[in-house]
Amino acid sequence: MNSRRELLRQGMVIGSMLGACRSMTSVWAVTDGVPSLPPVVIDSHTHFYDPSRPQGVPWPAPEDRILHRTVLPADWEQVVEPLGVTGTVVVEASPWVEDTQWLLDLAERHAPLAARQGIVAVIGNLPLGTPGCAALIDRFAADRRFRGIRVNGDALLVGLDDRAYRADLGRLADHGLAIDVNHGDVFTAVDRLAPQFRPLRIVIDHLGGPVVAPPGPTETWTAGVECVAGHANVWMKVSAILESAVHASPTGGRGEVPAAEAVVPWLDTAFARFGDGRLLFGSNWPVSDLAGSYADILGLVRGYVAARGADAGKAFWAGAAADAYRWPEEK
Repeated sequence: MNSRRELLRQGMVIGSMLGACRSMTSVWAVTDGVPSLPPVVIDSHTHFYDPSRPQGVPWPAPEDRILHRTVLPADWEQVVEPLGVTGTVVVEASPWVEDTQWLLDLAERHAPLAARQGIVAVIGNLPLGTPGCAALIDRFAADRRFRGIRVNGDALLVGLDDRAYRADLGRLADHGLAIDVNHGDVFTAVDRLAPQFRPLRIVIDHLGGPVVAPPGPTETWTAGVECVAGHANVWMKVSAILESAVHASPTGGRGEVPAAEAVVPWLDTAFARFGDGRLLFGSNWPVSDLAGSYADILGLVRGYVAARGADAGKAFWAGAAADAYRWPEEK
Protein backbone atom coordinates (compact mmCIF):
# COMPACT_ATOMS: atom_id res chain seq x y z
CA MET A 1 0.00 0.00 0.00
CA ASN A 2 1.19 3.53 -0.70
CA SER A 3 2.48 5.56 2.20
CA ARG A 4 0.46 8.49 3.60
CA ARG A 5 2.98 10.90 2.07
CA GLU A 6 2.52 9.40 -1.37
CA LEU A 7 -1.27 9.47 -1.06
CA LEU A 8 -1.26 13.11 -0.02
CA ARG A 9 0.90 14.02 -2.99
CA GLN A 10 -1.45 12.25 -5.36
CA GLY A 11 -4.59 13.68 -3.77
CA MET A 12 -6.19 10.20 -3.91
CA VAL A 13 -6.35 9.32 -0.24
CA ILE A 14 -8.42 6.28 0.71
CA GLY A 15 -8.15 6.97 4.42
CA SER A 16 -8.85 10.43 5.85
CA MET A 17 -6.30 12.39 7.86
CA LEU A 18 -7.96 11.12 11.01
CA GLY A 19 -7.99 7.52 9.85
CA ALA A 20 -11.64 7.17 8.82
CA CYS A 21 -12.19 5.42 5.50
CA ARG A 22 -13.72 7.38 2.63
CA SER A 23 -14.77 6.23 -0.81
CA MET A 24 -12.79 7.34 -3.83
CA THR A 25 -16.09 8.57 -5.29
CA SER A 26 -16.23 11.30 -2.61
CA VAL A 27 -13.72 13.51 -4.42
CA TRP A 28 -13.98 15.28 -7.74
CA ALA A 29 -12.17 14.03 -10.80
CA VAL A 30 -8.46 13.31 -10.48
CA THR A 31 -6.19 14.18 -13.38
CA ASP A 32 -2.52 13.18 -13.38
CA GLY A 33 -2.75 12.48 -9.65
CA VAL A 34 -4.10 15.97 -8.84
CA PRO A 35 -7.69 16.33 -7.51
CA SER A 36 -9.73 18.91 -9.39
CA LEU A 37 -11.50 21.75 -7.63
CA PRO A 38 -15.28 22.00 -7.23
CA PRO A 39 -17.24 24.18 -9.69
CA VAL A 40 -17.29 27.16 -7.30
CA VAL A 41 -14.09 28.27 -5.54
CA ILE A 42 -14.04 31.50 -3.55
CA ASP A 43 -10.72 33.03 -2.57
CA SER A 44 -11.62 34.73 0.71
CA HIS A 45 -8.58 37.00 0.92
CA THR A 46 -7.15 39.14 -1.88
CA HIS A 47 -6.00 42.76 -2.13
CA PHE A 48 -6.48 45.19 -5.01
CA TYR A 49 -4.88 48.64 -5.28
CA ASP A 50 -3.48 51.12 -7.79
CA PRO A 51 -0.30 53.13 -7.03
CA SER A 52 -0.79 55.11 -10.26
CA ARG A 53 -3.74 57.02 -8.78
CA PRO A 54 -3.07 60.75 -8.18
CA GLN A 55 -3.16 60.15 -4.42
CA GLY A 56 -1.10 56.96 -4.66
CA VAL A 57 -1.53 54.26 -2.04
CA PRO A 58 -0.45 54.04 1.63
CA TRP A 59 0.60 50.42 1.04
CA PRO A 60 2.65 48.76 -0.46
CA ALA A 61 5.71 50.96 -0.14
CA PRO A 62 7.36 52.17 -3.37
CA GLU A 63 10.55 50.31 -2.53
CA ASP A 64 8.69 46.99 -2.62
CA ARG A 65 9.55 45.98 -6.18
CA ILE A 66 7.23 42.97 -6.21
CA LEU A 67 4.06 44.41 -4.67
CA HIS A 68 4.21 48.09 -5.61
CA ARG A 69 2.35 47.75 -8.90
CA THR A 70 -1.19 48.13 -10.12
CA VAL A 71 -3.24 45.13 -8.99
CA LEU A 72 -6.82 45.00 -10.28
CA PRO A 73 -9.51 42.30 -10.64
CA ALA A 74 -8.52 41.59 -14.24
CA ASP A 75 -4.96 40.88 -13.10
CA TRP A 76 -6.21 38.42 -10.50
CA GLU A 77 -8.54 36.70 -12.97
CA GLN A 78 -5.70 36.26 -15.43
CA VAL A 79 -3.82 34.36 -12.73
CA VAL A 80 -6.67 32.19 -11.42
CA GLU A 81 -8.76 31.54 -14.54
CA PRO A 82 -6.72 28.51 -15.66
CA LEU A 83 -6.61 27.23 -12.06
CA GLY A 84 -10.36 27.02 -11.47
CA VAL A 85 -10.88 29.80 -8.89
CA THR A 86 -14.15 31.60 -9.60
CA GLY A 87 -14.65 34.47 -7.13
CA THR A 88 -13.05 36.47 -4.35
CA VAL A 89 -13.59 38.42 -1.15
CA VAL A 90 -11.38 41.53 -1.31
CA VAL A 91 -9.90 42.85 1.94
CA GLU A 92 -8.98 46.54 2.18
CA ALA A 93 -5.50 47.03 3.68
CA SER A 94 -5.50 50.82 3.32
CA PRO A 95 -6.51 52.89 6.38
CA TRP A 96 -7.89 55.63 4.11
CA VAL A 97 -11.68 55.51 4.48
CA GLU A 98 -12.39 56.39 0.86
CA ASP A 99 -10.30 53.46 -0.30
CA THR A 100 -13.12 51.23 0.93
CA GLN A 101 -15.38 53.14 -1.46
CA TRP A 102 -12.75 52.73 -4.18
CA LEU A 103 -12.98 48.95 -3.76
CA LEU A 104 -16.77 48.99 -3.83
CA ASP A 105 -16.72 51.06 -7.01
CA LEU A 106 -14.19 48.64 -8.47
CA ALA A 107 -16.46 45.72 -7.65
CA GLU A 108 -19.44 47.45 -9.23
CA ARG A 109 -17.59 48.19 -12.47
CA HIS A 110 -15.83 44.87 -12.82
CA ALA A 111 -17.34 42.44 -15.30
CA PRO A 112 -16.04 38.96 -14.40
CA LEU A 113 -15.08 36.39 -16.94
CA ALA A 114 -17.81 34.05 -18.15
CA ALA A 115 -19.12 31.60 -15.54
CA ARG A 116 -17.27 33.43 -12.76
CA GLN A 117 -18.46 35.44 -9.78
CA GLY A 118 -15.65 38.00 -9.72
CA ILE A 119 -15.73 40.13 -6.54
CA VAL A 120 -18.45 38.67 -4.32
CA ALA A 121 -17.72 40.79 -1.23
CA VAL A 122 -15.60 43.64 0.09
CA ILE A 123 -14.16 43.81 3.62
CA GLY A 124 -13.42 47.45 4.38
CA ASN A 125 -11.20 49.32 6.80
CA LEU A 126 -13.00 51.83 9.08
CA PRO A 127 -11.85 53.70 12.23
CA LEU A 128 -13.96 52.02 14.92
CA GLY A 129 -14.57 54.11 18.03
CA THR A 130 -13.93 57.46 16.37
CA PRO A 131 -16.51 60.24 15.91
CA GLY A 132 -18.45 59.66 12.73
CA CYS A 133 -17.65 55.96 12.37
CA ALA A 134 -21.27 54.99 13.05
CA ALA A 135 -22.33 57.08 10.05
CA LEU A 136 -19.61 55.44 7.93
CA ILE A 137 -20.87 51.98 8.87
CA ASP A 138 -24.40 52.98 7.90
CA ARG A 139 -23.16 54.49 4.64
CA PHE A 140 -21.15 51.50 3.50
CA ALA A 141 -23.67 48.93 4.73
CA ALA A 142 -26.07 50.30 2.12
CA ASP A 143 -23.87 48.74 -0.56
CA ARG A 144 -24.77 45.07 -0.98
CA ARG A 145 -21.14 44.07 -1.56
CA PHE A 146 -19.88 45.61 1.69
CA ARG A 147 -19.80 42.68 4.10
CA GLY A 148 -17.66 43.88 7.01
CA ILE A 149 -14.35 45.36 8.11
CA ARG A 150 -10.90 44.22 9.13
CA VAL A 151 -9.33 45.14 12.48
CA ASN A 152 -5.99 44.63 14.22
CA GLY A 153 -6.12 42.17 17.11
CA ASP A 154 -4.27 44.43 19.55
CA ALA A 155 -6.46 47.43 18.65
CA LEU A 156 -9.51 45.24 19.18
CA LEU A 157 -8.35 44.27 22.67
CA VAL A 158 -8.00 47.93 23.62
CA GLY A 159 -11.27 48.86 21.92
CA LEU A 160 -13.29 46.32 23.85
CA ASP A 161 -12.82 48.53 26.90
CA ASP A 162 -14.05 51.65 25.07
CA ARG A 163 -17.75 52.52 24.93
CA ALA A 164 -17.69 54.13 21.49
CA TYR A 165 -15.68 51.27 20.00
CA ARG A 166 -18.12 48.72 21.42
CA ALA A 167 -21.05 50.71 20.06
CA ASP A 168 -19.53 50.51 16.58
CA LEU A 169 -19.06 46.75 16.96
CA GLY A 170 -22.72 46.48 17.86
CA ARG A 171 -23.63 48.55 14.82
CA LEU A 172 -21.73 46.15 12.57
CA ALA A 173 -23.68 43.27 14.09
CA ASP A 174 -26.98 45.10 13.67
CA HIS A 175 -26.26 45.46 9.95
CA GLY A 176 -25.48 41.75 9.66
CA LEU A 177 -21.83 42.42 8.86
CA ALA A 178 -18.69 40.48 9.76
CA ILE A 179 -15.30 41.40 11.19
CA ASP A 180 -11.90 40.08 10.13
CA VAL A 181 -9.19 40.01 12.80
CA ASN A 182 -5.56 40.12 11.70
CA HIS A 183 -2.17 40.58 13.41
CA GLY A 184 -1.46 41.10 17.08
CA ASP A 185 -2.89 38.99 19.90
CA VAL A 186 -5.65 37.62 17.70
CA PHE A 187 -6.74 34.67 19.82
CA THR A 188 -7.07 36.62 23.07
CA ALA A 189 -8.99 39.40 21.32
CA VAL A 190 -11.38 37.01 19.56
CA ASP A 191 -11.93 34.97 22.72
CA ARG A 192 -13.09 38.16 24.46
CA LEU A 193 -15.09 39.49 21.53
CA ALA A 194 -17.03 36.38 20.51
CA PRO A 195 -19.15 35.80 23.63
CA GLN A 196 -19.89 39.50 24.07
CA PHE A 197 -21.12 40.01 20.49
CA ARG A 198 -22.68 36.68 19.53
CA PRO A 199 -24.60 38.05 16.51
CA LEU A 200 -21.29 39.32 15.05
CA ARG A 201 -19.61 36.88 12.69
CA ILE A 202 -15.85 36.87 13.31
CA VAL A 203 -13.21 35.65 10.84
CA ILE A 204 -9.62 35.08 11.92
CA ASP A 205 -7.20 35.84 9.09
CA HIS A 206 -4.16 33.77 8.15
CA LEU A 207 -4.66 30.92 10.66
CA GLY A 208 -4.01 33.42 13.43
CA GLY A 209 -0.43 33.99 12.25
CA PRO A 210 1.53 30.83 13.14
CA VAL A 211 5.09 30.21 12.00
CA VAL A 212 4.71 27.21 9.70
CA ALA A 213 8.04 25.50 10.28
CA PRO A 214 9.51 22.41 11.95
CA PRO A 215 9.11 20.90 14.44
CA GLY A 216 5.39 21.71 14.16
CA PRO A 217 2.67 23.88 15.71
CA THR A 218 3.54 25.50 19.02
CA GLU A 219 1.54 24.73 22.14
CA THR A 220 0.53 28.39 22.31
CA TRP A 221 -0.91 28.42 18.79
CA THR A 222 -2.67 25.09 19.26
CA ALA A 223 -4.23 26.26 22.51
CA GLY A 224 -5.33 29.50 20.85
CA VAL A 225 -7.01 27.66 17.98
CA GLU A 226 -8.79 25.35 20.39
CA CYS A 227 -9.98 28.29 22.48
CA VAL A 228 -11.50 30.37 19.66
CA ALA A 229 -12.94 27.37 17.82
CA GLY A 230 -15.21 26.85 20.80
CA HIS A 231 -17.17 29.95 19.79
CA ALA A 232 -19.81 29.15 17.17
CA ASN A 233 -19.63 32.65 15.65
CA VAL A 234 -15.92 32.33 14.74
CA TRP A 235 -14.45 31.18 11.42
CA MET A 236 -10.79 30.98 10.36
CA LYS A 237 -9.02 31.46 7.03
CA VAL A 238 -6.41 29.01 5.83
CA SER A 239 -4.53 31.88 4.19
CA ALA A 240 -0.96 33.20 4.04
CA ILE A 241 0.22 29.65 4.71
CA LEU A 242 2.56 29.77 1.71
CA GLU A 243 4.31 32.94 2.92
CA SER A 244 4.71 31.58 6.43
CA ALA A 245 6.14 28.26 5.24
CA VAL A 246 8.54 29.82 2.74
CA HIS A 247 9.75 32.69 4.93
CA ALA A 248 10.34 30.32 7.84
CA SER A 249 12.59 28.10 5.72
CA PRO A 250 16.37 28.30 6.29
CA THR A 251 16.86 30.47 3.22
CA GLY A 252 13.47 32.23 3.23
CA GLY A 253 13.59 32.55 -0.54
CA ARG A 254 10.73 32.87 -3.01
CA GLY A 255 9.95 29.71 -4.90
CA GLU A 256 11.40 27.34 -2.30
CA VAL A 257 7.95 25.93 -1.61
CA PRO A 258 7.77 23.05 0.85
CA ALA A 259 6.05 19.78 0.04
CA ALA A 260 2.36 19.63 0.91
CA GLU A 261 2.98 17.26 3.81
CA ALA A 262 5.03 19.94 5.56
CA VAL A 263 1.87 21.93 6.39
CA VAL A 264 -0.24 18.91 7.43
CA PRO A 265 0.26 19.38 11.21
CA TRP A 266 -1.27 22.87 11.05
CA LEU A 267 -4.13 21.68 8.86
CA ASP A 268 -4.72 18.72 11.17
CA THR A 269 -5.01 21.07 14.14
CA ALA A 270 -7.27 23.56 12.38
CA PHE A 271 -9.65 20.94 10.98
CA ALA A 272 -9.75 18.95 14.23
CA ARG A 273 -10.88 22.06 16.14
CA PHE A 274 -13.02 23.92 13.59
CA GLY A 275 -14.36 20.97 11.63
CA ASP A 276 -15.21 21.10 7.94
CA GLY A 277 -17.67 23.99 8.05
CA ARG A 278 -15.76 26.95 9.50
CA LEU A 279 -12.46 27.02 7.61
CA LEU A 280 -12.12 29.25 4.54
CA PHE A 281 -9.69 29.09 1.65
CA GLY A 282 -7.72 32.30 1.12
CA SER A 283 -4.65 33.15 -0.94
CA ASN A 284 -3.53 36.56 0.39
CA TRP A 285 -2.71 37.39 -3.24
CA PRO A 286 -0.73 39.37 -4.36
CA VAL A 287 1.22 39.37 -1.06
CA SER A 288 1.67 35.65 -1.69
CA ASP A 289 3.80 36.57 -4.72
CA LEU A 290 6.60 37.26 -2.24
CA ALA A 291 6.77 33.53 -1.58
CA GLY A 292 5.59 31.72 -4.69
CA SER A 293 2.85 31.26 -7.26
CA TYR A 294 -0.90 30.92 -6.89
CA ALA A 295 -0.57 27.33 -8.06
CA ASP A 296 1.84 26.77 -5.16
CA ILE A 297 -0.85 27.92 -2.71
CA LEU A 298 -3.37 25.46 -4.12
CA GLY A 299 -0.79 22.71 -4.11
CA LEU A 300 -0.29 22.99 -0.36
CA VAL A 301 -3.93 22.30 0.51
CA ARG A 302 -5.93 20.75 -2.32
CA GLY A 303 -4.86 17.13 -1.77
CA TYR A 304 -5.50 17.37 1.96
CA VAL A 305 -8.97 18.86 1.47
CA ALA A 306 -9.88 16.36 -1.24
CA ALA A 307 -9.06 13.55 1.18
CA ARG A 308 -11.77 14.81 3.52
CA GLY A 309 -14.49 14.24 0.93
CA ALA A 310 -16.72 16.26 -1.37
CA ASP A 311 -18.85 17.89 1.34
CA ALA A 312 -15.78 19.12 3.19
CA GLY A 313 -14.38 20.42 -0.08
CA LYS A 314 -17.52 22.38 -0.91
CA ALA A 315 -17.38 24.03 2.50
CA PHE A 316 -13.67 24.84 2.41
CA TRP A 317 -13.57 26.17 -1.13
CA ALA A 318 -16.76 28.26 -1.01
CA GLY A 319 -19.48 27.35 1.50
CA ALA A 320 -17.75 28.53 4.67
CA ALA A 321 -16.96 31.91 3.12
CA ALA A 322 -20.60 32.34 2.10
CA ASP A 323 -21.70 31.47 5.65
CA ALA A 324 -19.24 33.89 7.23
CA TYR A 325 -19.81 36.87 4.94
CA ARG A 326 -23.34 36.21 3.62
CA TRP A 327 -23.06 38.19 0.43
CA PRO A 328 -26.39 38.59 -1.38
CA GLU A 329 -27.30 36.56 -4.42
CA GLU A 330 -27.01 38.41 -7.71
CA LYS A 331 -30.35 39.79 -8.89
